[in-house]
Amino acid sequence: MSQQEEKNLKILLCEDDESLGMLLREYLQAKGYDADLCPDGEAGYKAFLKNNYDMCVLDVMMPKMDGFALAEEIRQANSDIPIIFLTAKNLKEDIFAGFQIGADDYITKPFSMEELTLRMEAILRRVRGKQHRDVAIYHIGEFTFDTKRQILARGDVQVKLTTKESELLILLCQHANDVLQRELALKTIWIDDNYFNARSMDVYITKLRKHLKSDPSIEINNVHGKGYRLIAHMEEE
Repeated sequence: MSQQEEKNLKILLCEDDESLGMLLREYLQAKGYDADLCPDGEAGYKAFLKNNYDMCVLDVMMPKMDGFALAEEIRQANSDIPIIFLTAKNLKEDIFAGFQIGADDYITKPFSMEELTLRMEAILRRVRGKQHRDVAIYHIGEFTFDTKRQILARGDVQVKLTTKESELLILLCQHANDVLQRELALKTIWIDDNYFNARSMDVYITKLRKHLKSDPSIEINNVHGKGYRLIAHMEEE
């Protein structure tokens, strides 16, 4: 996603620390976002109802209505809008609570401005990628991948994929001949990018390679320090 594509995306920023909030808003505006700053959860909810936002960045500890309560209200109105929590809390139960509400990411303070915008861009890429999730059929080299039935077929040979195999192959297809970032795949499919989930994803990558190995024109390559690249001739239906 180019910087030009990010221009004019509208962000709801809720932060009760006035200095931090103004700093964040100025930084986001400098990066080309249209950011509205609200000092508490109630003001944030009122702003949300009046405007069409592309993403919400919410502090957890706010007066009048905290970030979790605000996110629940927002989720009732819009189940798809991306939400990032900002908080000084780093307890596992707080992180789990945020993700259960429907958070897309969770950043603990202190954090760098660059980290925030990189995480925002990753989430926005994923959200835009969902536009392609309605693709019913992918033609991958000599294979046909039925995303609805989770079936990978070559000629008369069909393999029923597991749900995670199917979700991972969909992401690889969406990023075909480009890099699928490990963090993006982990947070999309496994929610958390911890060590055990990362090892699990490696196992599923190995399984997909085995499923596709009968067509030598198809490769799933490791991109060191970044992720995976599916190399194949691709067509969509």
